[in-house]
Amino acid sequence: MAESHTLHVDIVSAEGQIFSGEAAMVVAPGREGELGILPRHAPLLTLLRPGEVRVQTPDGEHHPFYIGGGALEVQPSRVTVLADTAVRAKDLDEAAALNAKQRAEEVLKKRVGDLSQAEALAELSRAAAQLKIIERLRKRHG
Repeated sequence: MAESHTLHVDIVSAEGQIFSGEAAMVVAPGREGELGILPRHAPLLTLLRPGEVRVQTPDGEHHPFYIGGGALEVQPSRVTVLADTAVRAKDLDEAAALNAKQRAEEVLKKRVGDLSQAEALAELSRAAAQLKIIERLRKRHG
């Protein structure tokens, strides 16, 4: 049996499938840090934090995606990202992310209820992750 040098990758969210294809490597934002996944990776199921999922295709092309958190399932020849939200990095809206960050920071300054603070912290985390991806894209294409 021929040894596979690629992974089949599916990135899906409630809005639908955002990517399906072959990859040489996937990098995802695990709860405890970044995960690098290559073909024949040991099976794994873990939660993801908001951040960037990077898919490197067999031809060396990189496809960045923003996810708002979710779960990752890894099999030796398949990776599935089940994201709360998922957007191609090039489609991120910098102005909206900056506004969300500012709103979250204002809520945190007011020191309102625990639930509002938890929601604000989650929003701040999502906005910061989006802005980080936008900045990284700007550096790559700048």
